[in-house]
Amino acid sequence: MKTASTVAAAILAFGIAACGGPSPEAEVEANAEAPAVEVAEEMVLYTTNYPLAYFAERIGGDRVRVEFPVPAGVDPAYWTPSPEEVSAYQGADLILLNGAGYEGWVAKTSLPESKLVNTSSGFEDLYVVAEDAVVHTHGPEGEHEHENVAFTTWLDPELAIEQARAIRDALAERLPGAEADLQAGIEALEADLMAIDARIEAWATALGGQAVLASHPVYQYLARRYELNLRTVHFEPGEVPTPSGWRDLAALMQGHAADWMLWEANPLDETRQRLASDYGVGSVVFAPTGNRPASGDYMDAMRANVAALEALPAS
Repeated sequence: MKTASTVAAAILAFGIAACGGPSPEAEVEANAEAPAVEVAEEMVLYTTNYPLAYFAERIGGDRVRVEFPVPAGVDPAYWTPSPEEVSAYQGADLILLNGAGYEGWVAKTSLPESKLVNTSSGFEDLYVVAEDAVVHTHGPEGEHEHENVAFTTWLDPELAIEQARAIRDALAERLPGAEADLQAGIEALEADLMAIDARIEAWATALGGQAVLASHPVYQYLARRYELNLRTVHFEPGEVPTPSGWRDLAALMQGHAADWMLWEANPLDETRQRLASDYGVGSVVFAPTGNRPASGDYMDAMRANVAALEALPAS
């Protein structure tokens, strides 16, 4: 029950409010006492390939701005940034590296160690070591050498998840209070990657160890993850194989009679037709997606890859 003094105070307060509310001085004092609302600035991340850029966007959401400066149509593994682009990397909050020897230019460039995140360093013992290196041309990047360590780690979805977790951990260290959002982002990404994994595993199981060819040595992690009976030649999608290239294929197929060849991109019609007519080998595109796809995003490209495998007729 209210006392008389309480009622009087209430009436007085009502009267003050009716006469125009609190004084300007009171408003200033109230605003000064109110806690300031902190607006977190977005982190700027620079990546060296598109899968890492996609993973970072999925995990960081609106808290990050992801930059991937490699031009369209260029293989990031053989790209070298300009001095201006190097400066942009140096100014980033974080620099996401693929590791496994992917970024040859990094070793020749001064980048802040505190900003570098090698996303594959946690599984260096799982790197695939190639038997030998091969020097040849590769589109606009010119001559290059396939080193002894394979670097398309993300083609194994389980390793891609490990790389994504490394990104999550690096962001969590630098974005206090964002742990729940980052965890939600990576859980959704992991679910998508594991769905891709399940579909490829089902296809590989149905394949039953049949021989498969690859046009280029970029599928090592894919082959190991799914125990594919895979052998590799060195054909470029935009070039007709040389006579020695065709001879190498014929020699390889004497002990590896494959029906299908995986390609990074659509081969020339002349190459496709000769493979089919002279060797009985069909062509299927499984794009590694080191760079941004022409349309859609990383998961769209991976789903298209899987759909292409699933559409192959059973032998």
